[in-house]
Amino acid sequence: MRSLHRSARWARRAALPFIGGLLLAAAAEAGTPVPCAEAPEGMACVPGGPFIRGADNGPEPARPAMTIWQQTVYMDINEVTVAEYKACVKARKCDKAGPKYSDFSRPQQPINGISWYDAVKYCEAHGKHLPTEAEWEKAARGADGELNPFGNDPVTCEQAVIKDATGRSCGVQKRGKHPEKGRVWVIGKKPAGRYGLKDMVGNSYEWVADWYSKSYADCGEACQGESPKGPCEGSKERCKGYRRKVVRGGSWYWPAEHANGVYRRAHVPSNNPYHHFGFRCAASPDEAKALIGAAQPSQP
Repeated sequence: MRSLHRSARWARRAALPFIGGLLLAAAAEAGTPVPCAEAPEGMACVPGGPFIRGADNGPEPARPAMTIWQQTVYMDINEVTVAEYKACVKARKCDKAGPKYSDFSRPQQPINGISWYDAVKYCEAHGKHLPTEAEWEKAARGADGELNPFGNDPVTCEQAVIKDATGRSCGVQKRGKHPEKGRVWVIGKKPAGRYGLKDMVGNSYEWVADWYSKSYADCGEACQGESPKGPCEGSKERCKGYRRKVVRGGSWYWPAEHANGVYRRAHVPSNNPYHHFGFRCAASPDEAKALIGAAQPSQP
C-alpha cells in the first residue's frame, strides 16, 4: 500500500508545474498539425500539437517532463484481439503466437504473449504501424500532461482492469491453475478515456515501437523535438547500446501505479523470457487516408 500512496502523491504533483500551459505555449509553433479527418474503422484521431511527456516527480525512467510536438495520429480504439490476430495468422500475414496461460484465448480478449516483432508485423499487414512511445503517451495523457486518460488521480477498477484490494484483474479469477493470478478482460468493458480510446491503461501491457532508454534524459535528442521515435528511430534492426523495447499502460496483473500514461517498462523484443504483452496499432494521416480509400467500394 505504501507504493500506491507514493504513486498517488507523485501523480497529483506531476501536473502542478505546468498549470498555465507555459511549456505548451513555448512549443505551439513547432509544427503544423494535420487536421483530423475521417478515421478508419475502429480508430480515433489524436490531434497533432504540443503535449507534456514525462513527469519530473514520476518514476526515474519517466524523467524529465518535456514538451514534445507530436503530429496527428490515428489510434486503434481497442487493443488487438485474439480473434483479429488469429485471422491474420490464418491469412498467412502473421506468425503464430499467443498466450500460454489458460483462460486467455477468448476471441474478444486482447491478444497476449506475442513478441514485439509479431506486433510490428500485424500492424504493417493492416496498413498501420506500431505506435511510437510519444504517440502512445499523447493518446493516453492528452495535451496538458494529465497522468492518465481520466485525469490526475490514480485509476481504480471503475476505470481500468488492474490489481486492487479485491485481487488481480479487479478480483476476477481465471479458470484453471492459479486462479488468483487473474486474466485479461474482454476488450472495451471499461469506460473510454480521452479521444474515445479504451483500455489504454490496465488490462494488457502494450508494446510500442521505441527502444528503451533508462530515462528521457539518457535518451537525449532522439526523444526530443517533433514526433520523436527514440533511439535508432525505433528500427527493427539492432540498435547499438540498446537491447530492450518499451511496453506501456500497465495490466490486469499490476496495481494502479503501473496503469498510467508515464510508467515505462522494458522487455526484449523477442519476448524471451516470455511475458503476456499485447498491443494496438496506429496510423499516420497518410496511412489513414489509404485505409479509408481501400475501404470504399470501387466505382463501376
